[in-house]
Amino acid sequence: MMTYLVVGAIFYASFPKDKNCIEDNLLNNFSNTDTMAFVARAFLLFQMWTVFPLLIYIFRLQFMHTLFGSTYPSFFHVFFLNLVLVVVCVLFARFLPHIGTIIRFSGAFCGLAYIFTLPCLVHLVRLKQAGRLTWPNTAVHVFIMLLGLANFAGQFFFLNKT
Repeated sequence: MMTYLVVGAIFYASFPKDKNCIEDNLLNNFSNTDTMAFVARAFLLFQMWTVFPLLIYIFRLQFMHTLFGSTYPSFFHVFFLNLVLVVVCVLFARFLPHIGTIIRFSGAFCGLAYIFTLPCLVHLVRLKQAGRLTWPNTAVHVFIMLLGLANFAGQFFFLNKT
């Protein structure tokens, strides 16, 4: 996290234009004629070409196994799920092209689930199984989960200009 903080602070401090001009996609801050920005965009395209199918494959295995008990129930099931996932991605790219907004909402939701809620619930369940669950302990962990919920809910109230 410190690496991101240092790089972000240096970029913000050294940005030559008005700070309100900083885009949510870092490469949009550079000119279309900038060679290095073009090369970076090409590498990102290659990364998306290779990573997206892997992510879809992992999601498909988990989804199909959970829903149907088999990782490959039929060609139709796999084709339909792939079609739905690609259509959802294309619709987001078409109608919500602001990557910062997508990262903000998905990050707040994943933070709510994976950082605030699940560890607290697992800890509370373990304490209950051991017979050591107390009201102050429960109150502290519920408060932590409510902080995560407030962070997620706050994303809806503090919207960007874009």
